[in-house]
Amino acid sequence: MNQLARKQESDMKLKMTIEIWAKSSRYIAKCPELDFVSQGESPEEAKRNLLEVVEIQFDEMNEMGTLDEYLQECGYEVKNGNAIPMSEMVGFEKQAFQIGA
Repeated sequence: MNQLARKQESDMKLKMTIEIWAKSSRYIAKCPELDFVSQGESPEEAKRNLLEVVEIQFDEMNEMGTLDEYLQECGYEVKNGNAIPMSEMVGFEKQAFQIGA
């Protein structure tokens, strides 16, 4: 496959969640839908690193011909150049409660 065809094949729109967690002096960025994790010294660096991981992994899977299969395993439907999540987080809240009495 030539480079232009590979580039066109890899141009896909995908919606994903990015969680940023503080852990000691580092920040952890997670994409729960795709099961990718990265870290950085700031929230922005952790997010940038995560997006780089996603891009590298997707490029490799695309070259191997396994990207669509992986996305389907992660709960996406691939249609017309879009990866559409079959489920989506719609809320998140921190809740405190007391255990025992």
